[in-house]
Amino acid sequence: MKEKIWLSSPHMGESEFKYVQEAFDTNWIAPLGPHVNGFEQDIASYLGEGVHVAALSAGTAALHLALVILGVQAGDEVICQSMTFSASANPIAYQGATPVFVDSEAQTWNMSPRYLEAAILDRVERTGKKPKAIIVVHLYGMPAQMDRIMEIANRHAIPVVEDAAEALGSSYRGQKLGTFGAMSILSFNGNKIITTSGGGALVSKNEDWVKKARFLATQARDAAPHYQHSHIGYNYRMSNVCAAIGRGQMEVLKERVEKRRNNYAFYKRSLAPYPAIRFADEPNESYYANRWLSAILVEDDATGDLTREAIRLGLEKENIESRPLWKPMHLQPVFETAPFYGDGTSERLFYQGLCLPSGSNLTEDDLNRVVEQVRGVVERTSR
Repeated sequence: MKEKIWLSSPHMGESEFKYVQEAFDTNWIAPLGPHVNGFEQDIASYLGEGVHVAALSAGTAALHLALVILGVQAGDEVICQSMTFSASANPIAYQGATPVFVDSEAQTWNMSPRYLEAAILDRVERTGKKPKAIIVVHLYGMPAQMDRIMEIANRHAIPVVEDAAEALGSSYRGQKLGTFGAMSILSFNGNKIITTSGGGALVSKNEDWVKKARFLATQARDAAPHYQHSHIGYNYRMSNVCAAIGRGQMEVLKERVEKRRNNYAFYKRSLAPYPAIRFADEPNESYYANRWLSAILVEDDATGDLTREAIRLGLEKENIESRPLWKPMHLQPVFETAPFYGDGTSERLFYQGLCLPSGSNLTEDDLNRVVEQVRGVVERTSR
């Protein structure tokens, strides 16, 4: 069997081991330590805009703490982008609140400002109170329409939590994603653009909120010589060893973004002769996507033989991993009773969309092999 081509595998640089070795040499193996502080400072310096950072065990943990800090409780509602990974919505349920799902718009595949406004107005009319927060996701590193979304959120005085788990290195109008909302979250899972093996971060310009996140993430232990707790806490802090990996990864972030953007450009150029395959371009110069994953839309042909599933299976036969776009949350069995506002855009994207191998460690031969297989499926189904 041919060697496996993964969708998005970890890609180590040259500095990670240096930081990890330092952690071992100084015996900072337990959670917290100087590399955690250093990693938080590295992220804050990169993002700019006066943000503060809490390094945590996962992006999901960061999102959960954001909702805790915003006071989301049982009986509340939280608006969430429907087209996303389940980790964007699950923390709403952790708090006993109800997710209100909003559809995508076709340009960026992210939250539709039109249906966001419709959802807010309708929930107020139905329940007599506003949703407690808005979770917007930057899918595959493509910026959402943040100017319109923030204008609507500010007008209704609802805090925005940016799920930038897939979007480190992306920007909108020159401003880094993860710095627009009241809080934002990052993910450093093994498949992300940089990794700490497992990990995430909560980001905010509100230093008190970040301090509270750190406190809650270390089991909410009060300042006392004994173990004393006045609040429910969580074991959500990042370890010093994981942070050491992250510090090395931050040094190569720019190169990782450039490589993934080059992957996208290669696919688009190579598959340009096939009108049934479409790409999500940046709408204008205000958008800068890190292209964490290169995704295509496959428009069904007249025979119905050319589908995204035909391409996925064709790649799978050649030991090449690809994946459909996220299945919208309002179509998931676990959230089937949740309110939804939209026109079916995310559903259409799900049925037509496919993520191609996008790792920054892909070789030219790997990329050519992927393109060759996609071309083969297209041409066989077009005869």
